[in-house]
Amino acid sequence: MKTFNKIFVLLAFLVAGVACSEDELIENPPHILAADNLYVDYAGFQAGINGLYAQFRRERAGETWGSNNDLLIDPALSGVDNCYGNHRSGWARIGNDWGTYNVPTEGHYRNFWNWLYHTINAANTIIERAENPDVVWTEDQKNHIVAEARFFRAWCYRHLTFMWGDVPLSLNESSGSNIITDWERTPVAQVRAKMEEDLLFAEANLPAYHEEDGRIAKVVPQHYLAELYLTLGENEKAKQKAQAVVDNPNYSLVTARYGVESGNPSGTPFSDMFLNGNTNRSEGNTEELWTVQCELEVIGGGYNIMRRWCRNRLYSGFKPWGKSNAVTFSVEGGGRGIGRIGPTRFAMELYEEGDDRGSDEMWWTFAVLNNPDAIPSGHALGDTFRIEWQGRDEKRGDYYWPSTAKWDYANPNDLAGGSSYNDIIYLRLADTYLLLAEAQLFTDGPAAAAETINILRRRANTSDISAGDVTIDFILDERSRELFTEEHRRYTLLRTNKWFERTQLHNKLASPNITERDKLFPIPQTVIDANLTTPMEQNPGY
Repeated sequence: MKTFNKIFVLLAFLVAGVACSEDELIENPPHILAADNLYVDYAGFQAGINGLYAQFRRERAGETWGSNNDLLIDPALSGVDNCYGNHRSGWARIGNDWGTYNVPTEGHYRNFWNWLYHTINAANTIIERAENPDVVWTEDQKNHIVAEARFFRAWCYRHLTFMWGDVPLSLNESSGSNIITDWERTPVAQVRAKMEEDLLFAEANLPAYHEEDGRIAKVVPQHYLAELYLTLGENEKAKQKAQAVVDNPNYSLVTARYGVESGNPSGTPFSDMFLNGNTNRSEGNTEELWTVQCELEVIGGGYNIMRRWCRNRLYSGFKPWGKSNAVTFSVEGGGRGIGRIGPTRFAMELYEEGDDRGSDEMWWTFAVLNNPDAIPSGHALGDTFRIEWQGRDEKRGDYYWPSTAKWDYANPNDLAGGSSYNDIIYLRLADTYLLLAEAQLFTDGPAAAAETINILRRRANTSDISAGDVTIDFILDERSRELFTEEHRRYTLLRTNKWFERTQLHNKLASPNITERDKLFPIPQTVIDANLTTPMEQNPGY
């Protein structure tokens, strides 16, 4: 997955999607890679699939290639009940202020939309050209390639439908000869019907487990089918798909210490999963269903900015003695963060005493004096001080505020660098357990759901719950405890029809500003303007 060819091939076949395809202009360009000379054999299609994975990695990287100033997926993480914008720049401002900031001309929406439709076109190109009878490959090879491409197409439309509702449904390769200027927004029900078809095909044609880190197996489309069926209210189907993932013998929850710090007595099975060197199946992580692959100093190796985005600026905000440099960024401290997002006070208060998911291994709720040149009188190097967040609400620009340790990583040769090169978890079995519990609540009742949830709570060393505790709000609370900044929280709240209610209740910055309009984002103005032949309808209120 970490090869030189990925970025080169990605650029080549994305460009091929919009390049002129007239035979009389160019028959065989041997000096470049284009769709016409790439998708001629199995190796070429594998290279194209690698490009889709490179596009996938961008979700947790910058909005544009090489950028680390704006996290592409930020609109799905913050502006919700458990996460707010701790800064005035980037999408965080919209997620706090909404109103006149949440507008069609906002560049973040344009970048997000373009990224997804570029990926869809790349997937469509693979799917269509796989039907070329001149390609020499086995039926299994073809179906595997098409399954991955169709999965990524469905995955893109998952993002699009949660963000914008009705969106254009593109199922064919775009080229210079078939440019469309009269796109219509397809009803979301039709888009999700196509997503279901694609995910079912992927489920049927992918292996039972992934042999290569970062590649998807059958469990990934099954997980998203469970989520899709919950969104559609088809709860029995959702239960069946989630149960299939949970019952897959190749995957299991991490319940014992393992890996690079297994001998460190302060760690927990939960915290072990997020350590650099522990995230992949090949490294002992039996719970991961899908990881984002990144690699330092490898061309096309990829990067992420999750630590930069989530880790707070204690090196700027910890000033109990008027000194701002008694705490500096370090490898041990997870690297240099810029604190763009943070947990709401509500999110921090969800953990019971002793819950491993709310422990010091998982949250920076303290500061360690680590600068020998700036130790105040009466204190020593290595002294620990607690962040006094209790009893006060989240506020913008508060660098003396807790932050998650899930994404800690620092390059020792570039401590101030914005990019991280650690492989990071994208999807875990615990998420599927919580989808299963939600489906069980609506099919088998709260007792069955409580039993499933207790499996996760026992792993976290927190108290059992009973059937009387289980409501959809409790499950959403549990998802926050387990999956903070892992899940696309906005999507979870939207599909349960809880985004407006819970954000208004628990996000102190956003609550005065959100309206029902904000359940859907505005269609980017660039998209409206490009539809020259037929006016494209904007979402209500924009």
